[in-house]
This record gives sequence, structure tokens and C-alpha cells, in this order.
Amino acid sequence: MRLLLGRVLLPALHQGTRRCSGGPPKEIRVRFAPSPTGFLHLGGLRTALYNYLFAKKHGGAFILRLEDTDRSRLVPGAAAAIEDMLEWAGIPPDESPRRGGPYGPYEQSQRLNLYHEATQALLESGAAYRCFCTLQRLELIKKEALRSRQTPRYDNRCRHLTSNQVKEKMAKNMPFVVRFQLPSGAHSFQDLVYGWTHHDVASVEGDPVILKGDGFPTYHLANVVDDYKMAVSHVLRGEEWLISTTKHLLLYQALGWHPPEYAHLPLLLNKDGSKLSKRQGDIFIQHFVQKGYLPDTLLDIITNCGSGFSGNQTGRTLPELIQQYNLQSISTHSALLDLEKLPEFSRVHLTRWIEGADTRAQLVAQLQTLLQEKFKDLIFDREYIERILVLRKGHLNILTDLLSPDYSYLWVRPAVHQEDLHGLSSEASDIGRLVVQILQNVRHDTSLDVLSKELKNHLQQLKTTKYSTSMKVLRLALSGREVQLTAFTIKIYDECDSWRKIHFLMNFPFLIPVRIYRF
Repeated sequence: MRLLLGRVLLPALHQGTRRCSGGPPKEIRVRFAPSPTGFLHLGGLRTALYNYLFAKKHGGAFILRLEDTDRSRLVPGAAAAIEDMLEWAGIPPDESPRRGGPYGPYEQSQRLNLYHEATQALLESGAAYRCFCTLQRLELIKKEALRSRQTPRYDNRCRHLTSNQVKEKMAKNMPFVVRFQLPSGAHSFQDLVYGWTHHDVASVEGDPVILKGDGFPTYHLANVVDDYKMAVSHVLRGEEWLISTTKHLLLYQALGWHPPEYAHLPLLLNKDGSKLSKRQGDIFIQHFVQKGYLPDTLLDIITNCGSGFSGNQTGRTLPELIQQYNLQSISTHSALLDLEKLPEFSRVHLTRWIEGADTRAQLVAQLQTLLQEKFKDLIFDREYIERILVLRKGHLNILTDLLSPDYSYLWVRPAVHQEDLHGLSSEASDIGRLVVQILQNVRHDTSLDVLSKELKNHLQQLKTTKYSTSMKVLRLALSGREVQLTAFTIKIYDECDSWRKIHFLMNFPFLIPVRIYRF
């Protein structure tokens, strides 16, 4: 029996639930279904995030399903790393290979029996057929099409085999794949982002393979079977799959299943309009984790450059993204990602994390670990680290800025000798004594403004040293660098009761043998 199909219509979107024809309301269930042939990158994170936001906005479930049927391209460790990165980003799945769930297993390689059952049903209805064409024949078809400047497509030769011919080939154990028989004519469906879409697939493509010779399904069959068996209500995926959706809806029709609703998301591109490429290297989430970026920073910047939200401000948190998310407001325009703005986004979110007591405690613990890794023989006090974070709030882009050479003086004693200081000014010792006097006089108020004012007033009392040179002496003495934030540096020393260290450092630096200040 040949499958005939006219138009495939999708039901309209309902708030929170969708209703199949005549049936009861069903839970919102969406899925993120990456292939573990690589690690999670910014484009994949954005797709996962849009699914997560939709689920949480409507009280539904967010599913992670791994499409691992392309066995030759699997990357060791990628499957676990994908789920790790979703958890790091704060958008963990409700159901997944790691967490389990009522519709498992959640790896396609463990669901082969379901694909075989669906394939058998399609074979029996006449909607699919076995194809015995060899790789050599298929390659010849492709070369001939390219030579004629046509798009390569299968010529559907095996569609016309009689049942006896199929039996004969089967009896000879000839290898085969299973192809889905595309019905002719244009078919329409309504996408929740792109609206009504029309495709006459059979006019431009040959019948697609749905089951490969190794018994594994292709994406076309597997995603249909899994979405149906997992009760997925909405499919939110990249627009590159828009052209294939007609095939998927035809498979639903052939299997007698009700399809989910589809929303295809415009692509996330570089700011120049070029595609994000895995070869760029810096688009993988692990890269940003290792650099010290916060999850909120990435979620903010990948949503800020696109549509789907009320407003377009910088600094949105995950709860705010959920609240503002509106699938119906997503436009068809590609989102242009400008990673040069990442430091700006990062500074906003890092400042917020420093301001919050709970998140600041997380930063302190993280920075303490990083310091221990860098200075293995030293011990760093959590209270001191916390004071550093609070004082540098609004000036740091990422937490690891505090591990840069510019801030090394905060953790180890600068290697400064008395002759280095006197090489800048013969009054170096007098400058040191003035600083100690300032700290003793302003104990009631050691704000940066007060320290800056007092420094300027006192240092102008020197006989031969200009104010700018005095500041160089202080910078070198306190941080080991002539370019530094002097008032801030003095405040750090003062808050840890270190005016004695300044006195010694300015006058007798050789008397301090230890490498670390005892904070």
C-alpha cells in the first residue's frame, strides 16, 4: 500500500499544555538531543537553554537525550562532559542518562529495539522498503549528478522491486538498508517561529535511509521514534533542521502517531555573520570554565544577542530569563554573538556574585583552591580573600584576574630591595615613614578616597621628591611594580594590620625572609 499524504498540520500553541485532538492536556516536555561526537559549545548551550527556559516557564520537563547512533564519530568522554556542562551552567536536565527517568534509556544506542519495531511497521504498511544498492552504485549516481551539475539524489530504484525479488535477495544474504518512501507533492506545516512552511521533499530528494546496514537508525527515524515514545510535546531545535521537518512529519503520519509542535531557532553566529566553528576552539564551554567565567555570564551573553525575551538588558540572571522568556517573540533573524563584549558581561555578573553572601562564599572557596594550586606551599586565609574580592568589586572581569602578575603582591611578598627604592628617590625611607603615619592617623576611616587624599597631602611635604615619583616608590615597595593602584594597595596592607610590614619593607626589606604575609 502506497502512502499518500496531503498537508500535515500542527496544533496551535497553548499556554502551559498542549491538547491532542480530543485528548486530555499533556505535560510540556522538551528535549535537548546532542550527539556526543564532540563537546558542548555555545550554540549547543543556547539550544539547551531555550528548551530549559520553555520547560521551566510552563512547569514542564527538560530532557537530555544522547543521539549516539553514529558510532564511528563518537568522542570518548563527550557524553558525560555534555551533562557536566549543563549542570555547571545551572540548567540540569530533569531526565537524562545520568539521572534516569520514566522514559529511559536516554541513549539511542540502547533503544535499538524501538527503532526496529517502527521500521518493521513501516515495511509492513508499504511506507518503507529494503534497498540493496551497493556503495559503488550510489557513488556512481552521485558522480553522474555532479558531472551534470545536479544535486545528487538516490533514484529510488529499489522502491520498485517486487516482493519476490526482495525475497531472492534476502535469501542470498545481500546487505541492505531500509528507506522511507517519500510521497509526492508539497506538504505544509506550521512552525512556531517560521510560520507556515511548504516543502515538496520528493521533488528534490531521493527516498531517505531510515535504518542503516549495521542496524542503527538514522537521525530521521530515531528522533521521531524517541520524541513520540518519550512524550515530547515541543521540539525546539536549530533552524538547520527546518528543511528536514517535513520528512519527520511524514514519518509520524506513516506510523499513525500524533506529532509534537516544532519551533526552529535561528542560528547563533559570529558577529560578522560567519558560522560558529568547532575549529575556533574558544567556543567550547570547557574553555570558558577554565578561564574562570561564571555560568550567568555565558547564559546572559548568548541570550542578549538574540530574540525571545522582553527587553534586552545586560546582567539578567537565570530566574529573570525564565520570567522574560517568550517563545512566540523569537524572530527568524540570526543572533550575532560578539565575544569581545564578554569581559563587560562578566564584570557585571562577577560584581553581583561578590555582592551576594552565598555566591561570594563560592567565589572565596574557588579562589582559595586556585591559589593553593598556584602557590602549593602557602596557606591563604578565607577572610582575607573575601576582603580582596569586596575591595576589587567592579574592577575584575573574571576571578582569575587576581592570579595575574598585576595582583601577585596580594599573595606573595614582592622581591624589592632597598637600593631599588632609593634608586627612585633618596627620600624613600621618609616616604615609608609618612605612609605609616597616615595609616596611624586615619584608623577610623581607611576608605580609598580618604587614603588617596591623605597620600597627596602628606607626600607633597617632601623636600626633593615630586608627588608622581613618590607614588612610584610606593608602588614599587608595596607591589613590586611601578604601575599599580597605590591607595588600594595600602588599604589592603592596612586591613590586614600590615603597617609594620610596610615600615620594614621600606626601611629593612632584607630582614623579612618569608615569602608570604601572614594574613
